[in-house]
Amino acid sequence: MGMQALIALIALFFVTSAVGVVTGSNSLITVPVMFQFGIDERVAVATNMFGLTFMAIGATIPFLRSGKLEVKRLSPLIAVTLVGSAMGAGLVGLIAGSGLKLIVSVAMIAIVLFTLLGPRHKADEGRGGEWSLSAIGLGATFLLAIYGGLYSGGYVTVLTAAFVAFFGMSYGGAIAATKLVNVFSSGIATLVFMWQGLVDYKLGAVLGVTMFVGAYAGAHFVTKMNEAWLRGIFLATVLLLAVKLIADLI
Repeated sequence: MGMQALIALIALFFVTSAVGVVTGSNSLITVPVMFQFGIDERVAVATNMFGLTFMAIGATIPFLRSGKLEVKRLSPLIAVTLVGSAMGAGLVGLIAGSGLKLIVSVAMIAIVLFTLLGPRHKADEGRGGEWSLSAIGLGATFLLAIYGGLYSGGYVTVLTAAFVAFFGMSYGGAIAATKLVNVFSSGIATLVFMWQGLVDYKLGAVLGVTMFVGAYAGAHFVTKMNEAWLRGIFLATVLLLAVKLIADLI
């Protein structure tokens, strides 16, 4: 890969990591761009996941420092995520790229409609601490973790909406929680990819540092944003990504 291509990737990964702290869905942009630079599809997915691990860590640190994360309460979600993401990573190569795009497109539209038209939760009214685990939420977390380990495109975005819908979290609380959960999702998937010999470590190291810095900077600002702004950015981004994916398929 030439120097210009590498610089372009670094810039792209930094911006998407900073914005992706709120929106998620980085991989819907970064992985296709890696394809355009001639990187093997499986290597691109694996190396992107390697970088996502650093991004998730960088995004989680400010939330931990701000006291917005209840690690013990999130431990059941982390446990099911580890199992699901490991399974998903083992499935890489079995699903066509067009199939993945279709799955994500449908999921994005469903989440937007549910969030806009579904019932309001206590979390939306500013009582974000009153969330609780539910069986359906744990099941959804497990199924999403399989997808998260497989590709991760849109995973955190949908997971954020699931935490709001099934656990009654606020958007701010869900954004913080998904960052911690994603550390384990991307981390276990990366280990599976490393075992399969799919990670480009030189490129992954550069992108990993870039994503860590971008996510850390983005999370610093997110901790200072109010609920209305977070919800608006989240919904707008999900809708735009869904439209883009459908246009690509057409």
